[in-house]
Amino acid sequence: MRPVLPRAAWLVLAALGVAPAAPAFEPRSYALDPVHTRVLFAVEHAGFSKALGTVSGSTGTLVFDRDDWQSARLDVRVPLERLDLGDPKWNDAVRASNLLDTGRHPDAHFVSTNIEPVDADHAKVCGDLTLRGVTRPLCMDVTLNAFKRHPLPPFHRTAGFSATATLSRAAFGMNAWPTVIGDAVELRIEAEAELSKSGAQAPADPSGEPSEPSEPQSQEPEPTP
Repeated sequence: MRPVLPRAAWLVLAALGVAPAAPAFEPRSYALDPVHTRVLFAVEHAGFSKALGTVSGSTGTLVFDRDDWQSARLDVRVPLERLDLGDPKWNDAVRASNLLDTGRHPDAHFVSTNIEPVDADHAKVCGDLTLRGVTRPLCMDVTLNAFKRHPLPPFHRTAGFSATATLSRAAFGMNAWPTVIGDAVELRIEAEAELSKSGAQAPADPSGEPSEPSEPQSQEPEPTP
């Protein structure tokens, strides 16, 4: 809400040809949606193809201001026990102690340290990735797909992102099967984050509609992910 100024102050400002600026929105805290957030990875399989796997169920927090990428902060945990390569034996092999070692290190953990905006909808997000007990820097190229009220109940303001990155598995101590498994691991991340209950009310959309209406506009169930 803009501050209310005395009439005399408004007259002075008008005479000077200026007006008080509307205050900028503070960064809000968002919670990652574990259902609609997924990590896909691709790694070379003996030169024949690239094995594809996914990990669902990531959780974490995002502090984000649409107009100020540099103020954003990201803290994410990826549950590696939920890794899926499409075959139970391969899943067990990759989770074993000579590779991910999920028995001792069940999560991958990423914390942002620096964010450089490219334009309004793109940024390079760099931070520390801890994988298998080893912490190394990782940078992701991030695209903001949408930032608006979700069209389905409970109509939370939602930010949706796509990201890509590449890491070396050897850098994290995973040297097993070098003639079968490639070193470069390509990552693709699709993520959605909802305004958290503890966060302040999100700003209205440019169209003027409220970001989270008090009255449900549809009783249709959300489709199965």
